[in-house]
This record gives sequence, structure tokens and C-alpha cells, in this order.
Amino acid sequence: MAKSIIDPERLQKIQFSNDEIARYSRHLIMPEVTLEGQKRLKASSILCIGAGGLGSPIALYLAAAGIGRIGLVDGDVVDFSNLQRQILHGTKDVGRKKLNSARDRIREVNPNVQIDLHDTYFRSDNAREIVEPYDIVIDGTDNFPTRYLSNDICVFLKKPNVYGSIFRFDGQCTVYAPHLGGPCYRCMFPEPPPPGMVPSCAEGGVLGVLPGIIGVMQAIEAIKLIMGIGESLIGRLVHFDALKLKFREFKLRQDPKCPVCSANPTITDLIDYEQFCGIPQAAAAEAAEAPIPTITVLDLKSKIDRKEKFVLLDVREPFEWDICHLDGAKLIPVGELPSRMSELDSADEIVIHCKSGMRSAKAVRLLQEAGFAKLHNVEGGITAWAEQIDESVPKY
Repeated sequence: MAKSIIDPERLQKIQFSNDEIARYSRHLIMPEVTLEGQKRLKASSILCIGAGGLGSPIALYLAAAGIGRIGLVDGDVVDFSNLQRQILHGTKDVGRKKLNSARDRIREVNPNVQIDLHDTYFRSDNAREIVEPYDIVIDGTDNFPTRYLSNDICVFLKKPNVYGSIFRFDGQCTVYAPHLGGPCYRCMFPEPPPPGMVPSCAEGGVLGVLPGIIGVMQAIEAIKLIMGIGESLIGRLVHFDALKLKFREFKLRQDPKCPVCSANPTITDLIDYEQFCGIPQAAAAEAAEAPIPTITVLDLKSKIDRKEKFVLLDVREPFEWDICHLDGAKLIPVGELPSRMSELDSADEIVIHCKSGMRSAKAVRLLQEAGFAKLHNVEGGITAWAEQIDESVPKY
């Protein structure tokens, strides 16, 4: 039997009202939980970094289970594109702070839970102060600087870090806790991938129900640690393939040379994680290259209205084209561009767009290297067109 991470002395002051007894009755009659286990839940505190796709099921189920104190860290606002998976928020919440929307929803689920709102992004200069009061940290983010930061601060403060990640149809979950005998995130990934190598959910998409599965797994792992039941995912990683509906398990081991959690660490304090993940360097390298010629969507509209002769090239994917496209555009996905350049004439002026301007910038570089000179990248892509020119064009 596992050991609870909650100090038994905390339980002495925990009491329940009759309403709470009724609320948690299905827990109380389980021999693995009982009143003692429910007291541990009420005595515990959990910090959830992110109130988005993973943070939504995590926060809702932890609140329903009776966690006494839940902290949420998020500095973002609710967008329409969030609603497909971020079930903490509703249509009426679009434009609101995610924290405010999350607080209201959690209170509907369980008004007995203390909710701490940290209206900020998780950074090196605030991580220690935010994490210190909590028993467990659950990472619900999707960027590498925050993952390394949450890992390191949890190692330094000896807090379990319940990790989850999602992308398209795949998700994974584990618990990093070197102080409890397992590895940390850096044991698995000592160095981050190059910037831009791994697309985010915003760039690659995610099946809306997938964060529900992975987030619930993270919540389960936190509850098991608190109650001291079952077999923790410490030292194990579970991968879930939604298309095949299959789970695979991988054994994880501590790296004896880990720079953070080994016996002789080389990193003993928080660092600049944006710098560590190469984000400023990548931006500087991009700025050092020859500038990409750009035009705004207003400029593009003017060219169309003046009936200028040019080729409008859309480098998105066909399924994105089906959602929305501009009249007269030619579709060549950026991945196919090297093999389909013969369909373009270097004598023509070519105006290139994608969803937001990133893939089209890459397309400009590819064409420049091939000798094309009359090129323009549309700033903000078709999203900017929908916002500034034609509101009937759907945003996705």
C-alpha cells in the first residue's frame, strides 16, 4: 500500500458538515477511501498550471472529489477556439479571463473548495512563491519553457509533479517525483527540441475529448498520492492512442547524471527557461536573415480592388482550404511546395498566405532559395483577413 503525502496531523482539524457527508457519500462507503481518505482530500492543496484543455477536467474533477484547496495559474482569456475542449468555459465566457470563468464553474461544482487565482503566466520570478504553499503540482501546459520550469521548481521544493501532454490523437501521463524515488522530466528530456520542431496544439490541432482523458488521469494520480492508495505512475509513463484506443506503458528511470535531480546536480536554482529552450536565439537568428517582404491584408485588399495582376498562393492544408479560402487563390500546401514549384512562374508577383503568417513565411524562404524574387507574405494570414476585411470568413 502506498503512503499518503499528507501529514496525519493535518487531519485532526478536518470536519464535515452533513451536506458534505451527503456530497461525498460514494467515496465514504469505499473501503479504500472511507472518512479518513476524504479527510486527506479536504486537507490537501493542489496547484494546476493552466486552465485550458487539461486544466479543465483536472480542476473540475478535483473540486468534485473534495480537494480542499485548488490553485489555478493562467493569464489568458477565453477564445472561441478554446470551447471545443476547454470545458471549464462556455460561450458566454468568450473574452473573459479564464481564471474568472474557471472560478465560477468550479464553485457551481463544489462551493466548499478554496480557489486560489494566480492571474499571471508561470515564470521563473514567480514560480517559487506560487508553488510553495501546495502539496502537488499538476502541469496542464503545452510549451517547453513551462514544462522545464515546473519540473525544476518541483524538484527543488520536493513536490510531486503530475505531468500530462496531448497532441492530435495522442496523450501521455506520468508523475515526476525524485524525492519519492522516481525520475524527473529532465531525466527523460535533458535538452528541449529546437524551437518550432514540435508544433503546439494551436498549430497541429487536438481531438477535443483527448484532454478529458489525459486530464482525468492526472487528477486520478493526484488523488492516489493524497490518499495513499494504489500504484502511482512514478517511474512509469502511460501513452494513450485515441485512434486505436490503446494504452502503452513505459518504464522510466532516474538519470544518475541528471543536471537537476541527481546526487551532484549542476542546476540548483531556476534559470531563464525561454533562453534555455532557445526561443530568443531562434528569434534573433530569424531577424538576422534577410527580411521577408510582407504586406498587410489591407494592402492585399487594395491590390485585389485595383485588379492588379498577381498570383495569390495559399500554403495551408486542403482540409483548411475546405473551412475557408479566398477567391482566386491557388492551393499548394507548404510541404508540397518543393516538388510543385514548376506550377509557379518566377516572373509573376506572388502573394503568399496561410492561417497566421508562419507557414507562408517559410514558403517565401523556400521560393527565395529557388530564385523567386517577386514575393510577399501576408501578415496575419487568413485570420487577419477575417478580422479586418471580411467577418463572414470563419476563423478556426
